[in-house]
Amino acid sequence: MALVLGVDSSTQSCKVVVRDADTGELVRSGRAAHPDGTEIAPRLWWEALQAAIDDAGGLDGVAALSVAGQQHGMVCLDERGEVVRDALLWNDTRSAAAARELVEEFGADRWAETTGVVPVASITLAKLRWLAAHEPENAVRTAAVCLPHDWLTWRLRGGGLAGGAGLDELVTDRSDASGTGWFDGVDYRPELLERFFGSTPALPRLLGPAESVDGPGGIRVGAGAGDNAAAGLGVDAGDDVVVSLGTSGTVFARSERRAQDPSGIVAGFSDATGAYLPLVCTLNASRVLDATRRLLGVDHDELGRLALAAEPGAGGLVVVPYLEGERTPNLPDATGALHGWTLASGTRENLARAAVEGMLSAQRVGLEALREQGVTVSGVTLVGGAARSEAVCRIAAQVFEVPVRVPEPGEYVADGAARQAAWALHGGATPPSWSAAAEPARYEADPAPAAWERYREAAGAFLDRVAG
Repeated sequence: MALVLGVDSSTQSCKVVVRDADTGELVRSGRAAHPDGTEIAPRLWWEALQAAIDDAGGLDGVAALSVAGQQHGMVCLDERGEVVRDALLWNDTRSAAAARELVEEFGADRWAETTGVVPVASITLAKLRWLAAHEPENAVRTAAVCLPHDWLTWRLRGGGLAGGAGLDELVTDRSDASGTGWFDGVDYRPELLERFFGSTPALPRLLGPAESVDGPGGIRVGAGAGDNAAAGLGVDAGDDVVVSLGTSGTVFARSERRAQDPSGIVAGFSDATGAYLPLVCTLNASRVLDATRRLLGVDHDELGRLALAAEPGAGGLVVVPYLEGERTPNLPDATGALHGWTLASGTRENLARAAVEGMLSAQRVGLEALREQGVTVSGVTLVGGAARSEAVCRIAAQVFEVPVRVPEPGEYVADGAARQAAWALHGGATPPSWSAAAEPARYEADPAPAAWERYREAAGAFLDRVAG
């Protein structure tokens, strides 16, 4: 039995799954934690990967592997392959002013047309722009730039070690490259690096979806992917829009054309199959539930019970959940807001319900933006930690006003990486179809348009005050 290994190197941890290459059946798994923070020494990713692989029983029997990782993180390497400085992660907002400069100097329309992405703080080019302005000595030392999954793939192949892979052997895929700010959906645009960073460092070679390179002990190493593209492979969502409720919230769907949204709400990313992945990202998702749970002094189960005890619309109470700034809309310094608090609406049940509805309504902003880009929204596949809540799933069907499909809890990003590894192992025009997955749960409910309309009014009023 040939085995494939998939890696999810996320913000919080590294997860590894080992699956049967033919059926997709889970054979073993492992994980290890990452430290908190918005910047990290990449060696800690490597140490966590090694620990997670060990926890999963090692590489015995593994014929191919692939690494998926958090997008956008800036990893700068010098000419010897040594890390120049700690990596800035996607959620590090110190580059917000640099992102605004990029938009002012090049124009939102031109960014959308050229790369499909209007820069915000998370985009790698904005982080490089910050580096050039605030740490010019590190910018000068930067001989190559890669992303977290690129760097881990390279390290697995001996990158950075004497006699190991050199900078010219860095590889990546279209999905992760599409979040850098210097990729147009087909190829790199080095002139953007030259103009906005001041030089053109070496960049990873782009691999096709089913391509692979030599790895440790003869193991094939797939192209890897950005986390959202890998999750799309992992849940096999088909025509559904995927809503992922982790630390951040993402809304995305497979498309045959690259999105071009000058507003910057929809990023014109690529997927892991050769197509595109129009995507909307919010900074705040499951953390909204965590904050509300702490405020009410309850666990997640009790938070869900309270939310379901309230009526749709939470008696007029509305949470606008910009708890740590926001990316959609692009307000990195914003704070959250509570609207409609009256003597009647100010109950524990309504606050719990308003938090769930606010988190989901912020994601519906993404659904509506995808619709404007031509994506059909007839169903939603709901994944991520918050999707394990029965209350979240039931309320999602009301707020989204379409059927909601919830796969079995799993490591969807790592599963997608494993499926990509199987594709690299077996070849073919499309990724393999695996039979081991359980039938997803389905949630359908009477729509609750009042909750969505109240959220739109409250968020609109909030944005009007910010603009004023």
